Amino acid sequence: MTPRATLNNVGMTGTSRARELLIGLKSRFRGLERALRDRFGRDISTPRARRHAFWHFQLLDHAFLRIVWWNLAEIAPDVWRSNQPSPSRLKRYKRMGIRSVINLRGEARQSPFLFEQEACRELGLTLHNITLSARKLVPRENILQLIELMRTAERPFVLHCKSGSDRAGFASAIYLAVIEGKPVSVARRQLHWRFLHLASTDTGILDHVFDVYEADTHTAPMDFETWVKTRYDHEALTQSWNAKRAG
Repeated sequence: MTPRATLNNVGMTGTSRARELLIGLKSRFRGLERALRDRFGRDISTPRARRHAFWHFQLLDHAFLRIVWWNLAEIAPDVWRSNQPSPSRLKRYKRMGIRSVINLRGEARQSPFLFEQEACRELGLTLHNITLSARKLVPRENILQLIELMRTAERPFVLHCKSGSDRAGFASAIYLAVIEGKPVSVARRQLHWRFLHLASTDTGILDHVFDVYEADTHTAPMDFETWVKTRYDHEALTQSWNAKRAG
């Protein structure tokens, strides 16, 4: 082996170790944040609990970043997407004419959901809760439930996740493809960096669903809803995504 090759190998080894260290630190930080997030902010029934939940919402759910950044967009007439709204923003949505809210984060008994549930009840907004994930694929039943909900929810409605980037983009793409009848090649543009969705990260698994759909139906066309009902398999898709990333 030449000296240059040896130096290149040393450099690559150093880069790999640095990358592994960074991934490890990131994982530990996420674990700590998750532990804190799961431990606090589960009650708003007393003034003290409400104060704790407020700071949980602001700091651990990053609500302070969303005070002016709403990631709000109208994807179709009377259908909007956004990041997690605060109670004050839900008041703004009410003044905009919004009548229903689709929460893609599920009915998690933590500060974001508790404050949202309370605000929607006080404002007369209908709150629907369904669970999607930004980095994992949910079973077929969840997607079919989402489709049915988007068909029947009173409009105007807004759908949201935490950041409005990934789950909201995935749901918006499904809405355009299934409810509006747009080509998937057009609908999937809702998963875009302008909404802060990055296909190169773990959240690219959402793009992978549409990649597989388009490949699977290239020679035998099938609408997206029928494909979900008959061919969507979240476990198989996850395996093919992992294989693709391993490269």
